[in-house]
Amino acid sequence: MLKHCFITIIAVLSALYVAADVNIRGRVTDSDKKPVEFVTVRVAGTAKGTMTDRDGRYSLSLAPCDTIRLIYSCVGYREVTRMFVDAAGDITMNVRMRLDKRRLKEVNITEYRKQTGNMQRINAAAYRFSPDVSGGSVESMVMTMAGVSGANELSSAYSVRGGSYDENAIYINGIEVRRPMMVNAGQQEGLSIINPDMVGAVEFSAGGFPAEYGDRMSSVLDITYRRPERLEASVDISLMGGGLSFGQSSDRFSQLHGVRYKRNNSLLGGLDTKGEYDPDFFDYQTNLNLKLNSHWKLAFLGDVSINKYGFVPENRSTDFGTVDNTKRFTVYFDGREKDRFDTWLGAVTLRYQPSRNTDYTILASGYLTDELVSYDITGEYWLNEAGVYDNDINDGAIGIGRSREHARNRIKASVFSAGVRGNMALGANNLSYGAIFNRENVRDRSREWVMIDSAGYVLQRTDRGIDMSHFLLSSQNLESSRLSLFIQDAVRLTSSAGHWWLNAGIRAGYWNFNKEWTVSPRVSVGFVPEANRHFAFRVSAGLYCQAPFYKEVKFPVDGVVELNRDIKSQRSLQFIFGTDYTFSAFGRPFRFSGEAYYKALSRIIPYEVDNLKVIYAGYNGADGYTAGIDLKLFGEFVPGSDSWISASLMKSQETLNGVKVPRPNDRRYGFAMFFTDYFPRLPKLKFNLRGVFSDGLPVAYPYMSRDKGYFRAPAYKRIDVGLSYALLSPLKEGEYRSGVWRCIKSVWLGVECFNLLDISNVSNYYWVTDTSGIGYAVPNYLTRRQFNVRLTIDF
Repeated sequence: MLKHCFITIIAVLSALYVAADVNIRGRVTDSDKKPVEFVTVRVAGTAKGTMTDRDGRYSLSLAPCDTIRLIYSCVGYREVTRMFVDAAGDITMNVRMRLDKRRLKEVNITEYRKQTGNMQRINAAAYRFSPDVSGGSVESMVMTMAGVSGANELSSAYSVRGGSYDENAIYINGIEVRRPMMVNAGQQEGLSIINPDMVGAVEFSAGGFPAEYGDRMSSVLDITYRRPERLEASVDISLMGGGLSFGQSSDRFSQLHGVRYKRNNSLLGGLDTKGEYDPDFFDYQTNLNLKLNSHWKLAFLGDVSINKYGFVPENRSTDFGTVDNTKRFTVYFDGREKDRFDTWLGAVTLRYQPSRNTDYTILASGYLTDELVSYDITGEYWLNEAGVYDNDINDGAIGIGRSREHARNRIKASVFSAGVRGNMALGANNLSYGAIFNRENVRDRSREWVMIDSAGYVLQRTDRGIDMSHFLLSSQNLESSRLSLFIQDAVRLTSSAGHWWLNAGIRAGYWNFNKEWTVSPRVSVGFVPEANRHFAFRVSAGLYCQAPFYKEVKFPVDGVVELNRDIKSQRSLQFIFGTDYTFSAFGRPFRFSGEAYYKALSRIIPYEVDNLKVIYAGYNGADGYTAGIDLKLFGEFVPGSDSWISASLMKSQETLNGVKVPRPNDRRYGFAMFFTDYFPRLPKLKFNLRGVFSDGLPVAYPYMSRDKGYFRAPAYKRIDVGLSYALLSPLKEGEYRSGVWRCIKSVWLGVECFNLLDISNVSNYYWVTDTSGIGYAVPNYLTRRQFNVRLTIDF
């Protein structure tokens, strides 16, 4: 009896074994061991197959048979075939694909990566010679994407789909970085936190990003610094400053260092206010990577930024108004401004990878900022009918007055973070999770006031003395802790209908300052139909909660700042639908993308914008919405370098004190382009163009909200162009130089023209009144046409 039972069990197990699927998984890389995405892995003679993901990984489950023949194919690579005889159980097969140089000589067309999620990749090499006053920064390129608008050409701050400048998260090597809190104008800002010479990969999302990214409502910019492949160096010198980068790599250790220095006083000299500008901006960054053994890796990211700005104003003369009613505003100044913004960042990550499908990362970082804004400036001004006076400025004067502005503002802040992250691949699933703990300390000692004494102003005396036009006093210390948790799962499936991508996750956060927990569920679905792989569709939805930082909780009471402990996180419920279509034309690849979105906003903390200064009300006082559509056309006119055109339509509205008003960054329309091309008969000459045209922002009276009244500033219009000539052309694969030039990869000489059309764009307004008590908004114009010469040498 036992013998028959035993034989039966063996037979059943054998049948189950025979019926079990064969699971084949692995990773596809190129000759440089870099992952290759969108490689088709198919079973020969059948319709079964899959495609590799962004990490080059794939997974297939097949019914058992005597012989399984897999074919790996991708445009531009040699086809690879692998045979499996009597395959059973789980099999790991890693494949290395090599470029098909013969085919590449015949065909130069490639297909753009299909965007199935809300994180889009941007070609990091595209902005290298971008003509912008910041010297080819990543942010200036992001500002040309659909739905994104920059503050102005002097700043790296940007707004995404109607959000504030503080609603955008920036990550470098997985570490969230911050901007200084007290920068009020682009002249003060200096250098961006991102060093463009060190960037290896750029990903950007204008909304609907997954749970692994932090608690911001508008966008995510994810930067990965590159690891040099060998000994290398680069020098970039221009009339506004320069930069130096140095890198070295071995089997176990790599290092990359970047130094930048900027003095753009010649550019600032084109502003309306004349005087002695003394900007001095310095930045040093390092990216170190050490492979301890086959399972452990240690990395360090460091940044030291010292930005100093000095200014001694002398005079300004501004004409404004209409053709039939032009006014002239003339000011003579006395005093000076002296600002300093020092920041330090250090981050250490330790990564443990016990297997190909599992890794854990421990991270610790510290951020310190010491910011000082100090000025005492007195101005005597005249408001005249333009063209009335010749020798005597008092002739035709309709307003004469004096103003004095004073500030002694100092903020010291620190943010220390510690956390852990993990990733685990389980079949078609990729599970990610993490926890971050932040300890924050802010010390604020600020005192600022504005006094305007002009016709139409009566200085009232109160118990505190003279009643100022504006007065603000702050002496606050804020110590708090935050906890952030997330878990998400990314699934990639293949069916007869096509290829599916699903990302679902949830994020939770707690801040002990206001005792508030937030929960943010997020989900996105992507689909590439098998019937037409030129199309890709994506849908996403999620609740995004942004907890306040120090600026948002400042609540002024009679000019004295208090901290609002009853404030809550702002919330944005987002719905996004997008589609891509890839095609070829004129022998080049193109991609057309479109996204429609709706954001329901609640518990908004109202704010007003004055140049770069975001002035928060300090309480949750509004609800609103943002809706719009973004369109983008990408094209590759130069091999390896993208160009694009973007257009946006948007409406962003909130209900403030019972009145429906546009939000402070409501740009109803926007158009931008980024273009790169070579001249046909001069292949060494490269042309770059960056153009922006966007709606003006709503403007309210100083220190008042938009529900009391507002008007719109003129549209922002700007075109920057650049010509770069290769004195030494970049080396192609297999080429070498001899003699004194053997260590030089390339030498580029460039000439740039900023604001080609010499358009006077408005940054903000100075407010005065005439003898009749009528108020005037005098525009503060941005930079006019400027030229720059630039030399770039790669070693």
